[in-house]
Amino acid sequence: MIRILIVDDHGIVRAGLRLLLNRIAGIEVVGEASDGREAVRLAETLAPNIVLIDIAMPLLNGLEAARQISGDNPRIGIIVLSMYMDESYILRAIDAGAKGYLIKDNADDELEAAIRSVAAGRPFFSKVIAQALSEDHVSAMRKHGAKRSYDLLTEREREVLHLLAEGKSNKETAAVLNLSPYTVDTHRTNLMQKLGLHNTAEIVLYAVRNAIIKP
Repeated sequence: MIRILIVDDHGIVRAGLRLLLNRIAGIEVVGEASDGREAVRLAETLAPNIVLIDIAMPLLNGLEAARQISGDNPRIGIIVLSMYMDESYILRAIDAGAKGYLIKDNADDELEAAIRSVAAGRPFFSKVIAQALSEDHVSAMRKHGAKRSYDLLTEREREVLHLLAEGKSNKETAAVLNLSPYTVDTHRTNLMQKLGLHNTAEIVLYAVRNAIIKP
C-alpha cells in the first residue's frame, strides 16, 4: 500500500485529490496539510511514502517544506503539484528533493503514473514539462551551433549519469556498478564538467531533455 500525504492550501483541491486517489487500488491517503509547517510535521508523524505538495503555501512555502521533509527522511518521495512551468521552479523543486513534478491541469491524467514511478524510486515529470524542456534545449543547442554533448561522455560516465538522474546517491550508484564511492564521485565530477552542469537538479533536467530517463 502506497501511503499519501496531500499538501495544498485549498480545501477543494485536497478533497478532489483525495477523491481521485481513493479510487486507485493500492493507494491510501493517510493525511492532509494546509500549510508547509503542518506538512513537515505530518510527514514525520504519519511516515507517508509519497507527499503531494503545492509550491505556493502559507507559513512555509512548498519548496522549503519539501527540502525539510526530504532532509529528515530521504525515502519519502515528493511530488510537486503546481501551475508553474518555468524551468527555474522545476530546478528549485529538484534541488529541494522532489522526485516528481506535475502541472495541475494535467494531474488527473498523470497522477497515478507519477505516484507509482516515484514510489518505485524513479523520477516523473509531466509530459508537457518534458516536452517544453526538450524543445527549449534543442533550440538553445541550435542557436549556439553545439553538437550532442552526450557524445563527450565515456560509457561509464553515461552509466553514472543515468543512475544519478534516477535519484540514486553516489553510494547507491557505486553499489549498482560495483565501484567505490570515490570512483563514482570522480565520474560524476568529470561528466558534470563535460556537460556544464552544476548540481543534481541540472543532471536530472539534462537526462530528461536527452531522453536518458523517462519523464
